[in-house]
Amino acid sequence: MRPSVTSALLAAAAGIALYSVMDAVMKGLSLAIGAYAAIFWRLVAGVGIMTPIFLATGPRMPARRILRVHFVRSMVIAVMAIAFFWGIARVPLAEAIALTFIAPLIALGLAAIFLKEKIGPRSILGSLLGLSGVGIILVGQLGAPHRPDAALGMVAVLTSAVFYAVNLVIARHQAQHAKPIEIAFFQNWFILAMFCLPAPWLLTVPTPGQWPLVLLSASLAIVSLLLLSWAYARAEAQVLLTVEYTAFVWAALMGWLFFREALTPVTVAGTLLIVAGCLMAARGQPGQADPVEPALS
Repeated sequence: MRPSVTSALLAAAAGIALYSVMDAVMKGLSLAIGAYAAIFWRLVAGVGIMTPIFLATGPRMPARRILRVHFVRSMVIAVMAIAFFWGIARVPLAEAIALTFIAPLIALGLAAIFLKEKIGPRSILGSLLGLSGVGIILVGQLGAPHRPDAALGMVAVLTSAVFYAVNLVIARHQAQHAKPIEIAFFQNWFILAMFCLPAPWLLTVPTPGQWPLVLLSASLAIVSLLLLSWAYARAEAQVLLTVEYTAFVWAALMGWLFFREALTPVTVAGTLLIVAGCLMAARGQPGQADPVEPALS
């Protein structure tokens, strides 16, 4: 692979790792104050962090069509986020992440249709190998103790996965036309504006001890978004989508460390298949990204 593609893969892997840690922080907040309030206050903190950073870059107002892309992706992410964080409050983290792995397969098809990317056989085979690992993990979860509303949680996570697939494809298009700081700035503001609508009825205020977790989750989300935006500007969607599978490793670790969610031999076996699928798909790529203007200097 070309160095630029290797760097993109490493940046994407780091972004996914940080996002997985953020998921664990947000699960704790969602259990404490509810998914809506946890997301709302994370967005408030995100706006507070990103606004001065964005203004310091001496920005210009993006073209209307780019603003439209920012807004559309923000709408997709808003639905994705509330469904996912509501779901993981009811489903073990590793199991929830396993369910979301349907997203890369959906996104591969969407990338072929809308981005005209050629999907190589190794990408398909690697994705199927990864999904077989997911299947093993889900089978291992059968019979395990769950909350009474765990089934609804799984439906919410699967719904989030569908929107996440759309988000991944939009991210590739967006990253070619906007810098990561611009993307993070408008995404935080647009989603916060949407979440303000039901605030009079749903919003609760965190306790003093919960505010550090709110700030931590916002910081992790922003750094992750910047890394992923940088990566998607330099490599095709089909190359980076396979890296999404590494989120399971981090989710299993976070779930075990912070929520005492068991890590079983079946889970480990499934994880190994997932990692093998990632490596197969990554090695099967020609290593060339579309020529785009660098997003970060």
